[in-house]
Amino acid sequence: MKKFLGLTLGGLQKKTITLVLLILLIAVVAAGAVSAYQNRMLVGIVEDTRTTQQQAISQISDKTMTQMLQGSMVSNTALQAALADNDFSEVVNNIYMLQTMAEGLLENRENLVPVMPSLPDAALDGTPSAMVLCEEGVDYTQSEDLGMIAHLASPMIAMQGNSDKIDGCYIGLADGTDFCVDDKAASKLDEDGRPIPFPVRERPWYTGAIEADGLFFTGIIRDAFSGRLVVTCSIPVKARGETVGVAGLDIILESVDDVVTAARSEGSYVYVVNDRGEIILGPEEDDLFGAEISEETVDLHALGNEMLSQFVDTALVRTTPLTMTHIGSRTCYMAGAPMPTIGWAVITVVDKEITEQPERLMLSEYDRINQTASAQFQEKSHMIQKTTLLILAVMLLFGITAALLASRRIVQPIERMTENITRSARTGELFQMDEGYRTNDEIELLAEAFDDLSKKTRMYISQITQITAEKERITTELSHARQIQAAMLPHLFPPFPDRREFDLYASMKPAKEVGGDFYDFFLIDEDHLCLEMADVSGKGIPAALFMMICKTILQSCAMLGQSPAEILARTNEAICSNNQVDMFVTVWIGILEISTGKLIAANAGHEYPAVKRADGRFELLKDKHGLVIGAMEDVRYREYELQLQPGDKLFIYTDGVPEAIDAENRAFDLGRMLAALNRDPEAGPAQLLQQVHDAMDDFVFDAEQFDDITMLGFVYNGTEDTGMRKTITMDARVSNLEKALAFVDGALEELDCPMKQQMQVDLAVEEAFVNVANYAYGDAVGPVTLSVEAEKETGEITVTLADGGTPFDPLAREDPDLTLPAEEREIGGLGILMVKKNMDEVSYAFRDEQNILTMRKKIGI
Repeated sequence: MKKFLGLTLGGLQKKTITLVLLILLIAVVAAGAVSAYQNRMLVGIVEDTRTTQQQAISQISDKTMTQMLQGSMVSNTALQAALADNDFSEVVNNIYMLQTMAEGLLENRENLVPVMPSLPDAALDGTPSAMVLCEEGVDYTQSEDLGMIAHLASPMIAMQGNSDKIDGCYIGLADGTDFCVDDKAASKLDEDGRPIPFPVRERPWYTGAIEADGLFFTGIIRDAFSGRLVVTCSIPVKARGETVGVAGLDIILESVDDVVTAARSEGSYVYVVNDRGEIILGPEEDDLFGAEISEETVDLHALGNEMLSQFVDTALVRTTPLTMTHIGSRTCYMAGAPMPTIGWAVITVVDKEITEQPERLMLSEYDRINQTASAQFQEKSHMIQKTTLLILAVMLLFGITAALLASRRIVQPIERMTENITRSARTGELFQMDEGYRTNDEIELLAEAFDDLSKKTRMYISQITQITAEKERITTELSHARQIQAAMLPHLFPPFPDRREFDLYASMKPAKEVGGDFYDFFLIDEDHLCLEMADVSGKGIPAALFMMICKTILQSCAMLGQSPAEILARTNEAICSNNQVDMFVTVWIGILEISTGKLIAANAGHEYPAVKRADGRFELLKDKHGLVIGAMEDVRYREYELQLQPGDKLFIYTDGVPEAIDAENRAFDLGRMLAALNRDPEAGPAQLLQQVHDAMDDFVFDAEQFDDITMLGFVYNGTEDTGMRKTITMDARVSNLEKALAFVDGALEELDCPMKQQMQVDLAVEEAFVNVANYAYGDAVGPVTLSVEAEKETGEITVTLADGGTPFDPLAREDPDLTLPAEEREIGGLGILMVKKNMDEVSYAFRDEQNILTMRKKIGI
């Protein structure tokens, strides 16, 4: 067959294209003529009507909505701001009244008998009552001003009861006490019925009034006890020429919230903005600014909208005219009015899309007109449709006739070929070329291709059957080899359940079906435990066989009582004597004397072990490396001693851990390994290994494992002791006091120390720790080591604080004379006196360039 202009002359391609082009040409010409005729009629009838209606809709909608909003929206916003401001005005009058009464009482204290207020009483919950709260460590009975302020109980109860806007009223004093009136007494008690400490001088209403030195509004805050959202109005209370406290009123938000909620509708929003331009009250489910009633605010100045920022500044000062601005992708009308009493503003926002509803109503009328025009068009085009259908019917009849004539020549050979191929697939017979396929076109080429494919397929099936059988045999053998290798390694944990002196856990994850890494541990005798970790060069079956030989030799030498250096030397001689494949193995081996914690170890080219002391973190032990086993004969190995204390931990591993790589070919490295171990260094051996596995999985993600991963974790518990010792080191900062007390309390709780004695120890530790943090290092920061020791037989605990600061003996100073008035006593000395009174014995020494303060106490354990 010849080709011309991409067509195969006389072939199937030419026959098919000729038929399709003929049908499409007729269809396009007919459809184009009909479409052009219909479009001319449709455009002439509809286009004029559409233009007229659209112009009318736009003009009427814009003019009407602008006039309506200009009048109603601005006046409504001003009215809402005035209503909200009226609530705050009433509260301001009350707070001034409360300030005046409080200052009058304090200025005339010589004419009044102090009244001692009551602590919160749960029985009065739900009824307005007066009560006293105080900060942690403050004795309210020692307050000089509280007894005078308590005379205001009745006026304050009446003030709250007579106003539906006041949730609570209170006067916080500079000595850390708080006299308050509300109906939520139960919320101020803990589960045991004791008053909850109240940090009055840290509350926003207290600090804000002190800072402003006058009337102060907090904005929306959460009540410290009930969690209710309120706005607090506060003002300083002064006496004797100085500020002695702050009076405050909690404002119920319902009235202001009603302004926001009542105006909420689809596309319409009302917000309350503070004097910094922050939304502090907005509608729930706000989809415009994302603001709602909460402590968190939205700063409108920070949105990057200059027009919006200027509008907010104007609304805080005066009532704004109707303003249109863009907020995100939306266009909105806005109006604002100030709340002079508090310095806030009310802002109303209406989405312009809502104002366009009249326009949409008029568009519906436009649609009706358009439908009328369409009906006229349908009537006139009915005749055209009949003509079009007749033309299509003639075209369809012509196409069917042409397709039938062509299919007799094209389809019959293809159908016959399909039948033969189907029979070949069912019976396995070969497809064969015959004269029926000699059509001198693509069908003939296809038949020849099937004939060749059929012969090659028979040959391929035979080859694949042989390959599959061989692959299944190898897979089965590798599976058995993996099971054998896994069985050779200790895999039951805990391995020695009757031994409490230590705990260990190990795992191996080969990169292939079998690996060259191995670990081992076994008891040489009742007092000696052998630990091994090794990595054979290479992977797969050869490495696994070499691993089994090395493991057997190492264990045999260890059981003979040889030292770690001798074990490595003997193993090296045995391997080198018949190492025809030039393989080698790195080994770390250690023998632990269980009773003493002494570990003798040697390293033949293996990774550095990681060691964690009981009071520290995991760190690499960079021991001396000997030559790898199998490299050369007559090699001597060094061994070293590592003294383990109870709580010390050991982590050994193969290079598959630090050299694991991710998809970008970056190594996991030793730094990430140590970070994973120190994520929870106090975890048990199994958990430590899991921490490293999890960190590796997160790092590697879906990258393929290319090396065996083997790890062993070990913790030395030591023999049973009649006492306890715990030590912790931290920066000498006051912010670490809570951590120091938690450490001491944890030790005392383990000893079942009575709560009274625990609190006495805590007070002594707190005073001593704060002194070190404030004075030991001057302006610098240094470490302090805190130790707790206990002797169960004597029931005595010893707490020691050691720092490397300036030498200073806190016991050298004489105790202050508590019989003298406070103004006559010298400053200082009370803290160390408290330490002496709470502990049985306190001593100081300066040893090894450290201040060491030792405190002892019998706790009756």
